[in-house]
Amino acid sequence: MSTLARNLRTSDYFALAFGTMVGAGWLLLMDDWLGRSGPLGAILGFAIGGVLLLPVGYVYGQWVQRLPDAAGEAAYTAEVFPPIVSYFTGWMMLLAYFIVCPWEAVAVGKLAAYIFPSLNSFELYRVGEQPVFLPRLVLGVGLTIFLAVLNYRGIRWSASFQKWTTGIVLLLFVLLLGISAVRGAPANFHPAFRTTPFVSILLTLQIVPYFMTGFESVPKVAEEAYPEFRSAGFFRAIMMAVLVGAGFYVLAVAAVAYVAPWQGLIGKRFATAIAFEQALGAQWPVRLIAIMAMFGLLQCFNGNFVASSRLLFAYGRRRIIPPRFGEVHAKFLTPSVAILGITAGTVACLLAGDALLVPVTEVGSMASALGWFAACLSFWVVEKRVGRRIVTGLGIAVSSLLFLMKVLPAFPGHFSPAEWTAFGVWVSLGLVLRAWR
Repeated sequence: MSTLARNLRTSDYFALAFGTMVGAGWLLLMDDWLGRSGPLGAILGFAIGGVLLLPVGYVYGQWVQRLPDAAGEAAYTAEVFPPIVSYFTGWMMLLAYFIVCPWEAVAVGKLAAYIFPSLNSFELYRVGEQPVFLPRLVLGVGLTIFLAVLNYRGIRWSASFQKWTTGIVLLLFVLLLGISAVRGAPANFHPAFRTTPFVSILLTLQIVPYFMTGFESVPKVAEEAYPEFRSAGFFRAIMMAVLVGAGFYVLAVAAVAYVAPWQGLIGKRFATAIAFEQALGAQWPVRLIAIMAMFGLLQCFNGNFVASSRLLFAYGRRRIIPPRFGEVHAKFLTPSVAILGITAGTVACLLAGDALLVPVTEVGSMASALGWFAACLSFWVVEKRVGRRIVTGLGIAVSSLLFLMKVLPAFPGHFSPAEWTAFGVWVSLGLVLRAWR
């Protein structure tokens, strides 16, 4: 059996992890973040969430050095738990990565329509009272096919694309922060919280797993490291991605709330762009933000495409789903069948249109937290050194809390019936594929 190409370095791993984490959510859902928590509630929610995830990142950094396997969480849990536990742990993480792909494909149409309103024409049908427009659907399908071809041709192509988009996003973000600092005012933060401080922070903490999912994508491509690559580079890339990703979200909320009164942004599409437009009374900042968001969307889409295709490939290679998914292209040394599978699934989910956006955030958060919990728990079992066990115990506590916040009715913002239905459909699909192997 052919092996995957080995071309990745530390900078590639950071770009993949950060890019998988940061997309266009800070533009498309800023009104939701401010509406659920207020500016300080959202800032503290992301900041606390980033700090709490450091022990989880530490565990992944240790695991990937010990076991560089594209199966990630499925491989880790297989070391200590029965096969059924290992299978569904990885299956949940596959959901967390895969579901972002149609999310970003929908988002590109939504973003483009903000710049070119004529794209909101030729309504085909409605899903949950949300219209699906033909031009936006074609744009999403086109982007999906572009990334599929990019990944099909080789990991080096995909990694180079990822580094360029990540660099542009960070450069434009620094410029955006400068504009906010010059034109904003502290009074725009008032009131700091939407409800009580505790509830406001909690409501943002619940969505942190979805928006911070990405640092653990590094193990999914660990087998594709450059031959002379030192395994400590995995750890550095993961920890840097957690810190930079959390800092990005904190500063994004702060920049928007500082530059314009946040209460006037609730319920507004593209609240980030509107805030800067109001502050400057000009259109060029909107164009700048739209460009930045487009690159962010591309890096997030590509990063999650890479991670989900590798995890699906690893499942096929282990023959726990139809083994064809584990095939490697003879020329390009890529998981070609898995890439085609993720492409087909993305296009199918893309048909749901805008109705997909917010519910996906909730389901993805729960799936990520569950995968983190399983990875930490399995490492705690195999690791005997006290210091590492203490850090791992913190990771177990954090990930289990993030998971329980989504499933227990006692917490505000818990799963709705629709989200439980979506979760059930994914579990059922996993059962079907496992039986079909």
